[in-house]
Amino acid sequence: MYLYDAVYQVVQQPLEKVAQSLPGILLLMFVAQLFWVIGIHGNQMIKPIHEPLLLGAITVNMSAFEQGKEIPNIITMPFWDVYMSIGGSGLTIGLLIAVMIATKRKEMKEIAKLSFGPGIFNINEPVIFGMPIMLNPILAIPFIITPLVTGTIGYFATAMGFAGKAVVMVPWTTPPLINAWLSTAGSMGAVVTQLGCILVSILIYLPFVKIASRRAEQAQLLAEQQQIANNA
Repeated sequence: MYLYDAVYQVVQQPLEKVAQSLPGILLLMFVAQLFWVIGIHGNQMIKPIHEPLLLGAITVNMSAFEQGKEIPNIITMPFWDVYMSIGGSGLTIGLLIAVMIATKRKEMKEIAKLSFGPGIFNINEPVIFGMPIMLNPILAIPFIITPLVTGTIGYFATAMGFAGKAVVMVPWTTPPLINAWLSTAGSMGAVVTQLGCILVSILIYLPFVKIASRRAEQAQLLAEQQQIANNA
């Protein structure tokens, strides 16, 4: 028992401090996104580290809320879902909208259309493997950057009191805006902040979608020219 307590003091408590800091949570997200890009499920890889800590944080908030006390924690499991995983890892809801706005490529639009349904419930494997984002050096950049930007926005909006702190644990499949409202017990500031994060994600993805679309067109043109040359 004493040994367990000693290990807890040495390992668990420093991890809690890291996870409750903005740099710490951004680092965890960065690592998760890197795993996704190389074809490994990023959330599952860091789950043993981030999930117990963030679930513990929301449990403390829920208890404080029930007792009418001040809510202590900004960074919780709902914070991760509401501001850093909108539409799934990498805020790919922004990518889907950017594709519909910025490209005429039929295959990209079809993948986006097929991915919208699951994306509403924060499931984005169809777009990660279909676009693809995995092993794609162009789309990997905004995929990694976007949740770091929106997480920072969500953190400071909450720290300044504009958005309410999470006090309810909602399922991760709860659609955007609804999860912001429910997890904060009705904070309109949280809803507005999450909507702002979605708009920011679209703006980040737009130039990269244009580049990816242009490179796909160039590759297609080169293939057609090669085929003509071979048939000549």
